[in-house]
Amino acid sequence: MVRPVKIGPYRCGDDQPLLLIAGPCVLQNHEISSQIAETLADLNDSLDINVVFKASFDKANRTSATAIRGPGLHEGLEMLSQIGKEFGLPTTTDIHLPEQAAPVGEACDLLQIPAFLARQTDLVVAAAQTGKPVNIKKGQFMAPEDMRYVVEKARAAGEGGVLLCERGTFFGYGRLVNDMQSLPIMRQFGVPVVFDATHSVQRPGSGQGSTGGNREMVEPLARAAVAVGIDAVFFETHPAPETSPSDGANMVPLDQFGALVRRLLAIRETIQSIRPIHGTS
Repeated sequence: MVRPVKIGPYRCGDDQPLLLIAGPCVLQNHEISSQIAETLADLNDSLDINVVFKASFDKANRTSATAIRGPGLHEGLEMLSQIGKEFGLPTTTDIHLPEQAAPVGEACDLLQIPAFLARQTDLVVAAAQTGKPVNIKKGQFMAPEDMRYVVEKARAAGEGGVLLCERGTFFGYGRLVNDMQSLPIMRQFGVPVVFDATHSVQRPGSGQGSTGGNREMVEPLARAAVAVGIDAVFFETHPAPETSPSDGANMVPLDQFGALVRRLLAIRETIQSIRPIHGTS
């Protein structure tokens, strides 16, 4: 049984609508963020989903030192607060340092721990101590069974709740693969499980100083994860992915995003009519 987690006005877990965490990879400006948030808010109002707006104020793990990182903590949190108020959507962003947890916890409804930092105890504890729910991405170098101990760290530090996110595992040097077994395995820890469809198709180091990707594989992987029986899906989307300063190669074009979500919901409706598999919804 999965313990539902409260995220703003929503609950994520057993017998709840699909949670959709989506937005641009990194905050650029209010105009682009608003365009994306407006589309997401329309989907939130018209479909049986709960949408959380996601964007990063700082991409601290960029491949190159010359890559654009974002507006920074203060300006970024102001932008996220404005988006949340203007469009009525809960917000989330990732943190990289323990001292970022408290201000992000005040501004956002959900904190996110990047995959590279999933084993950083001080960071996980600081996030949990805010009292807000924490979405922890499974490290690309970690077995799903090992995420049990990350959940224990967070639960010992705070009662806001934990989500675990699958985003692929390293396969060689330039590609990620998805082991769909990790989804029911992590769900057996009693936490909602998120599938990160866009980061799962990244090709690390393939872009001459940046991370490449293959967006054609986003929907097939998302379909598979929804069919397994997950609680949430994570996407990065942008009106013009080729102009995004980060992760453009694996983003879903904004004008295609609504149709993709509708197809996933059709799969989820079918799956929910079938007797559940142990460890899934």
